[in-house]
Amino acid sequence: MADPNNDNGNVDDAQDPQVEGDATNATEPEDLIEAEGPDVEVPVDGPAAGGPADDLSPEDEALLADAASGIAEDRLSPSDRDLVAEMRTDMLRAQAELVNFRKRVERDRDANREVVIAEVVRALLPALDDLNRAEAHGDLTDGPMHVIAQKIRGGFDRFKLVQIGEKGESFDPNVHEAIVQLPTPGATSQTVADVVEPGYKLGDRVIRAAKVAVAVPA
Repeated sequence: MADPNNDNGNVDDAQDPQVEGDATNATEPEDLIEAEGPDVEVPVDGPAAGGPADDLSPEDEALLADAASGIAEDRLSPSDRDLVAEMRTDMLRAQAELVNFRKRVERDRDANREVVIAEVVRALLPALDDLNRAEAHGDLTDGPMHVIAQKIRGGFDRFKLVQIGEKGESFDPNVHEAIVQLPTPGATSQTVADVVEPGYKLGDRVIRAAKVAVAVPA
């Protein structure tokens, strides 16, 4: 009679051939990865090196931006397209107005500067007249006053002050102030007979007309 315990022992010690075969043929995950072939590097940051994007110049990028803008506008409805065109026109008009405003401010600033300089120079003209009279009397030929007079005149020259009014030139009411008329036989036109007080011009601006005696036909 067979021993039941012995039968149970035989069953436990025996191994199932099918199970043993499966365990023997099992493959690790690492082996599966190696079996699939070599690793492939996948770029992560942007296009591959040497692609078209690397060769784009700023001009090409601007063209692409314009093309993208045109494509975006093509997707707009007619009313939205009109609104975009109106906004673009308003923007261009605002830019033009800003440029004109800046030019006007610069022009006004230069004009105001010339006015201020002219007022200062006009206020100092009596002192220049005194220097001219002193020089005519021979008081500025030498000494400290001669040096001072030269420095003062140098300051006027910096602002391009020009003396106007000369004897014998044609009378011009724009630069001459006639204080007396002298009928002169043989005169055919009005000419400057004598300069009583010279005038001055600062650039194109007459800051003081020359006071003159005018010879007129008799």
